[in-house]
Amino acid sequence: MTNNLQPKAGRALHPLHAILLAFPLPLFLGALLSDWAYSTSYQVQWTNFASWLIAGALVGGGFALLWALVEWVISGPARTTRHAVYFLVLLVMWMLGFINALVHAKDAWAAMPAGLWLSAIVTVLALVASLVGYSGLRGGVK
Repeated sequence: MTNNLQPKAGRALHPLHAILLAFPLPLFLGALLSDWAYSTSYQVQWTNFASWLIAGALVGGGFALLWALVEWVISGPARTTRHAVYFLVLLVMWMLGFINALVHAKDAWAAMPAGLWLSAIVTVLALVASLVGYSGLRGGVK
């Protein structure tokens, strides 16, 4: 007798997609830590670090977002709500990250506390996107 109750496990991301998805979380986390360091020390260089880290996260996240869109469109009958959730979380993460980059383009004093809060929100979104992405997107055939 076969066990038909086994859930359909998702396959892993394409290795290049996984590499691209690996960029946003640590870079946005680094920006959050840099913003926190600026809020405690008022050394302007911390906001410069945060700006560069956000820019790097946006580049990597943008390519991961593009890959997720293509994967969602071409997945056809294997398309799940998980594809949509993954794409939408990445999209919101990228858009808020872009707004965060614009906030960090202001004077260091003017960027706080909005920059710190945006960095925290974007870091959480990057974590959620990583969890959804690495947990396996493609359901069905193994």
